[in-house]
Amino acid sequence: MTTTPTHDLTVTDALSVAIQRLQGNDDLPLPSYQTAHAAGMDLHACVSDDDPLVIQPGDITLVPCGFAVAVPVGYEAQVRPRSGLAAKHGITMINAPGTIDADYRGEVKVPLINLGKEPFTITRGMRIAQMLITPVPRTAWQEVAQLPPTDRGTGGFGHTGH
Repeated sequence: MTTTPTHDLTVTDALSVAIQRLQGNDDLPLPSYQTAHAAGMDLHACVSDDDPLVIQPGDITLVPCGFAVAVPVGYEAQVRPRSGLAAKHGITMINAPGTIDADYRGEVKVPLINLGKEPFTITRGMRIAQMLITPVPRTAWQEVAQLPPTDRGTGGFGHTGH
């Protein structure tokens, strides 16, 4: 049994997930944690060295990551924006978080949008998003005639003020 430390967890404590590096992408890192207590693993852009991807202001594009993953049944992979790209350049995801289901086996791609004022260039290996593998419980609905009351009741958007 291996007990090599991996950011304060031992390898035996980690969830084992099958990942396939797609052909021609041996130079790209697999998703990885950047700090000891990071929640998400960074995803890297799989674009051509010779032809970087330029996202014009207002444009949306799918950026491939060069791998496929077999998320275990009972889990999902959540893909989220990187806060630094959003804050500094206006680069974010159009559907955050995105979900990769346990039965999907295609290449992981990230739908990015440029909300900034300038074109933004995505280069090979650039960290473009982050991914978490999280449990997803199945839901069994229990239909009732009336929901139990709460102090909030039906107060919705903005009902508590600023």
